[in-house]
Amino acid sequence: MKRRILIGVAAAAIVGGALWWQLGENETTGAATAATPEYADADTSSVTEMTMGPEDAKVTITEYASFTCPHCATFHQTTFKELKRDYIDTGKVHFIYRDVYFDRVGLWASMVARCGGPVRFFGISDLLYSQQKEWMGGDDAVAISNNLRRIGKVAGLSEDQVNACLEDADKAETLLAWFNQNKDADEISSTPTLMINGTQYGNMPYSELKAVIEEKLAE
Repeated sequence: MKRRILIGVAAAAIVGGALWWQLGENETTGAATAATPEYADADTSSVTEMTMGPEDAKVTITEYASFTCPHCATFHQTTFKELKRDYIDTGKVHFIYRDVYFDRVGLWASMVARCGGPVRFFGISDLLYSQQKEWMGGDDAVAISNNLRRIGKVAGLSEDQVNACLEDADKAETLLAWFNQNKDADEISSTPTLMINGTQYGNMPYSELKAVIEEKLAE
């Protein structure tokens, strides 16, 4: 069953060098809450879209995913690798990755992944998904925060870089607003969700995804 989105009102505080966010952590409602007006009006132009493949490709796939979503981890360790090999690397698909925040931990992970900019984003993302059970297995939020710092350093970021990224409350607010704007625009309620040339699709086996892409390429 897909994981559903529940985002609460966010408030930032820096505690012991870790960024704490009051995001909803109870995911039992099965629906996304509406974005608050300040999110709708927020300037999110500073957020970089993380992309692969040529912008002029005939097919554009936007994936909405969360670093704390087990189904997203499975998708990235299986289907995405085939998608990248067959369509992104060959220039047939323009791929856009957009973050979904179920909870504060997912936001932290996103901030670490984005810490090295577009050059390092997908490499760090792969580490986060392939090691999801390990870094999320901490006993408390501080342990998880330290695990994320470790992944950042393994990816080549300095300790000062990772700390600065995790403690950037303004960036966190902007990312949260950006997520809410995207969620509302594309009516995202679960992950992973794919927007293929503007049409929404749920998680699917690679064989089905390939058939959809081939259909779009033939249009």
